[in-house]
Amino acid sequence: MTTAVAAPFRFFPLQVVRTRRLGPSLVRVTFAGDDLRYFLSEGRDQSLSLFLPHPGQSEPAIPYQLGDGWWQAWRELPDDVRAVMRSYTLRSLRRDPDEIDVDFVLHTPAGPASAWAARAAAGDRVVLLGPAVADNRAIRFRPPEDTDLTLIWGDETALPAVSAILESLPAGARARVWLEVRDAGNIQDLATEADAEITWLVRDTDGVEVPHCPKGVGGAPTPMALDALRAARLPAAERPYVWIAGESGCVKQLRRHFVGERGIDRRRVTFVGYWRQGLSEEQLRERE
Repeated sequence: MTTAVAAPFRFFPLQVVRTRRLGPSLVRVTFAGDDLRYFLSEGRDQSLSLFLPHPGQSEPAIPYQLGDGWWQAWRELPDDVRAVMRSYTLRSLRRDPDEIDVDFVLHTPAGPASAWAARAAAGDRVVLLGPAVADNRAIRFRPPEDTDLTLIWGDETALPAVSAILESLPAGARARVWLEVRDAGNIQDLATEADAEITWLVRDTDGVEVPHCPKGVGGAPTPMALDALRAARLPAAERPYVWIAGESGCVKQLRRHFVGERGIDRRRVTFVGYWRQGLSEEQLRERE
């Protein structure tokens, strides 16, 4: 039986069912488990906490059976024993059978999650901290009902969320979307019934990486995404809503653009830093 922690979230012991490469640096891992019948989510940008084993472990070491005491007990485990925790976005949820998909970005040098995803195989065990209530606070995409234009930017780490958001938009909804990827091979066909214009920004050209939002040579900002957004002619709208997610420094720059340069009400801008250049997730948590 699942163990409740801070409702509406629960722990879900899961196993890998299959994996599929989506591009040069993207892999989709499909998970299943008996308790997924309790997993409820309305999708969109549903955030999850995934606990992974260290190499040589058969399952992640996390004392979720302790209920509310799990966090302190997990923190007190030795570094080489304590399960690796990483934040991810739900890509999709299916029933009959109950399965979820989580997309991973592979990178070099590989961190523990990237290394795990690259070698993941059917039967591998993980533990997920996820929602048991469909509408929960780990969903950030919440456009006001009067929204007449949705503006979205994301990098590879936000691609699963953007894909799910586009699938959730109704027919006739207007959207402009910018997606920044390292390699053109990571470009995907995204399904939506919305009137959506999607622009892909590719950072790697003939093996030479084009600088994006993190600082470039000499510390001067060279924001590829910012330049693209400044050059964009947006459709006329009275009540736009903006959702931005990815590297936190880039996200902050783009938020300033939409609020300061475009004049969009800051209350209608959702911005989420999924990662920070040069810092691990453990380092980010220590700064919170």
